[in-house]
Amino acid sequence: MSLALIVMLPFLGALLPALMIRAGRNACATSTLSVSLLAFLLLLTHAPAVFRGEVVQAGWAWLPQLGLNVNFFLDGLGFFFASLILGIGLLIITYARFYLSKDDPMGSFYSYLLLFQGAMVGIVLSDNILLLLIFWELTSLSSFLLIGYWKHLPEGRQGARMALTITGAGGLSMIAGMMILGHLAGSYDLTVILQHKEAIQASPLYLPALLLILGGCFTKSAQFPFHFWLPHAMAAPTPVSAYLHSATMVKAGLFLMARLWPVLAGTDAWFYLVATTGLITMVIGAWIALFKDDLKGLLAFSTVSHLGLITFLLGLGSPMAAVAAVFHILNHATFKAALFMNAGIIDHEAGTRDIKRLGGLMALMPITGTLALLAAASMAGVPLLNGFLSKEMMLEEAARTIWLGQDWLVPLLATLGAVFSVAYSFRYIVHVFFGKTRDDYPHPPHDPPFGLWGPPALLVVLVVLIGLFPALIAGPLVATVAAAVIGGPLPDYHLALWHGFTPALFMSVIAVALGLTLLWRYPGVRAAWQTAPHPEAKAMFQACIAAAVALAQRLTHGLHNGSLQRHLAFMLGAAVVLGFTAFFEASHGPGSRPLLPATPVAIVGWLLLAAASLAVVRLHRQRMVALLTVGVIGLIVCLGFVYFSAPDLALTQISVEVVTVILLLLALNLLPKETPRESDTGRKWRDGILATLAGLGVGAACWAMITRDAETLSSYYLDKSVPGGGGTNVVNVILVDFRGFDTFGEIIVLGIAALTIYALLDGALQGAVGRKLAAWVPDQKRSGDRHPMMLVVATRVMLPLALMVGAYIFLRGHNVPGGGFIAGLVVAIALIMQYMASGFGWAAQRMKVDYHALIGIGVLVAGATGIAAWLADHPFLTSTFDHFHLPLVGEFELASAMAFDTGVFLTVVGAVMLTLANLSRIGRRAECLPVPEAPMDPDLSPTLNKAQEA
Repeated sequence: MSLALIVMLPFLGALLPALMIRAGRNACATSTLSVSLLAFLLLLTHAPAVFRGEVVQAGWAWLPQLGLNVNFFLDGLGFFFASLILGIGLLIITYARFYLSKDDPMGSFYSYLLLFQGAMVGIVLSDNILLLLIFWELTSLSSFLLIGYWKHLPEGRQGARMALTITGAGGLSMIAGMMILGHLAGSYDLTVILQHKEAIQASPLYLPALLLILGGCFTKSAQFPFHFWLPHAMAAPTPVSAYLHSATMVKAGLFLMARLWPVLAGTDAWFYLVATTGLITMVIGAWIALFKDDLKGLLAFSTVSHLGLITFLLGLGSPMAAVAAVFHILNHATFKAALFMNAGIIDHEAGTRDIKRLGGLMALMPITGTLALLAAASMAGVPLLNGFLSKEMMLEEAARTIWLGQDWLVPLLATLGAVFSVAYSFRYIVHVFFGKTRDDYPHPPHDPPFGLWGPPALLVVLVVLIGLFPALIAGPLVATVAAAVIGGPLPDYHLALWHGFTPALFMSVIAVALGLTLLWRYPGVRAAWQTAPHPEAKAMFQACIAAAVALAQRLTHGLHNGSLQRHLAFMLGAAVVLGFTAFFEASHGPGSRPLLPATPVAIVGWLLLAAASLAVVRLHRQRMVALLTVGVIGLIVCLGFVYFSAPDLALTQISVEVVTVILLLLALNLLPKETPRESDTGRKWRDGILATLAGLGVGAACWAMITRDAETLSSYYLDKSVPGGGGTNVVNVILVDFRGFDTFGEIIVLGIAALTIYALLDGALQGAVGRKLAAWVPDQKRSGDRHPMMLVVATRVMLPLALMVGAYIFLRGHNVPGGGFIAGLVVAIALIMQYMASGFGWAAQRMKVDYHALIGIGVLVAGATGIAAWLADHPFLTSTFDHFHLPLVGEFELASAMAFDTGVFLTVVGAVMLTLANLSRIGRRAECLPVPEAPMDPDLSPTLNKAQEA
């Protein structure tokens, strides 16, 4: 339970900053800090078990049929990353309180930060890879909000879109890879997958799964050629940059490679894909960082380089390289978070991050300069600091690596990457803090208050302590984490400052010497860089996006020209081709079921149905006649249901037919009564052929089904209807119990459709469309008696009877034909008749119901029924029933499905009446009629007729 709480706390706590900002910025920051601190403390309670090598697990079955369970586990690797996420998160929250200006909406910033933090913690603690994928995509979405936090800046919006595009595409790749991996292992739980190395690597699907998973890892961790999104994410506030680069998003890809290392590593494909990509990224990122003038840009590309370094180590596939990778993840998190916060301090106090406008800050900002000196020196790999130790371990592993039979290539490239790393690190120190002080700083530089330099100072203390006492400070943690990564015994190693005169030491000395030489000759090197051609990744990305958009537009405009006939032709054509292809490629024979004799009633019904269908085709341009003919078809179908003993379907069909015909008649009131001729002869032949083939295909499929014996679910529903659902009306039990989730989705769709109609028609009352509607002149004469007395009297008498019929159909629906859907249509028809008899305005004044709310209440009532089953530890929408006895009433049955049916009833009534209300508003606006004071008041139709005649 505590593992789930650690994951959920940031999500639940994300509400606090948005609320507490009303109490002030300190209250907002404190509430955010308390959430992360509580999660961190809960995590630390598991530290003793983790350091003993135990694995803490917790989980619940969610959708076990799909392999999706809410499973979490905590081992050394998960504990390590969760500690980085929550621990550095505490420092970032503190730093952001003093960094953000009063104009920045702090509440939304902290809410986004906690959402992002929760998603990251979910990734590192998930045991189920499907659950991990959910959190993975949440990091992309929440980081989009953080990167684009300063939405008034174009570069912020561009950076957020670029990050979401690249990492989102990588996420899609990884989803496919993870699905293959789960299939190979026979489970989607990581603890099971990690035990099937041999089966996974022996499968022919290993390479496709590896490529797809690495696609997600490389995009998230900004590996070449996907590295370019990360520097452009620097448009985010500095606290976000520090968090993304040190402990969170870019480390997610590294985490997943480390997590899957026991089952994916150790093959040639892993080595050449991962190690080569990491090595190239390390060199390219370091080279580009050397020429960046923006402090955050320099640090961003340095992050790309160091992420490549760690990827390279994981790609080597040896246990010692895995240990070095773990150690460098820790070291990089400390010095890189400190450096980003240091860059934010400079920008905050000096007013710029441009190195060309800085220099000599050590005298003006001694605390900030000292922290920068130590952190940057660690990044360069200077002895006595933690970066030196893990860099030496990397160089040692590189010196032993052979690539395609060449034993000199990898050590050379690793040394080259270290050279550039030394150069850009010392450039950060020398060009910013040393040299002469200037008199043209945008703002007078000075050290900030403790709230800004305190968090990076704590990290710099760790940089020094780990560098001086690595075995004492970091040794147990590195061993615990490395054991979880390797999944076996640890190699023989020890963390120490001195390992003798090794190849790594000589490579390191060469790197420092050449790096300082590069810095000394920097002006000439920079001039050569500027004259040499180097592609701009952002321009290439934007060109690719523009090309993709242009292609999509051409396809869309070519295929979707607004013609519904064309859309239907494509759909039916594809269905016809697929259906007839399957038919002619498969073997088939006549059915074995005997045919029933055709009675005269059936023959007459079939002839009427065929005649009405042909009449619709022939008279489709006359809209009123076509609508009435469609109503006749619906009536014949209803009679067909009666003939085949399907009273529920018959009641539903006739009710739907009446409602739709009435509503469409109201809509046709304002439309031309005839459809203009649009189709040429060729299109008519095309449509006729497609319709004929589709009709024959559907008819043949129906004939094949009804003439063959096949096992269906009918017997199951018939057997389980009473004992499982408590009702003898199998159709209703299916709708509200066995397939209740389908019905729940259908009423949601019905509600959405009604709200969409409302939105479309409400817009027609405003602007140019509204003015055109107000100037509309009827195309036919209007009756002088729009509210006939006989119709008014009849509807008054019928209303209570119809409502009683609706209540009767609703209450009996669980055992005999009826139910909430049919009852809702019956009640809606009764109310529609009132509006037709006396006008909508008159009736609406006497029945003041918010139909929007009615739809919402219906959906909520149906959903609450399902949630109640959850609370009773049953699947969603599981129903229950019992029998009760009351004096005078006797014994009766009550089922929880009645509550669900009530929700269906309310949604149906609300959707139909909302549609009617808006059609009536359109009609009243068009005809400019006043609301009658009495149900039979004469209207102004004669006046309208005279205007029409004029």
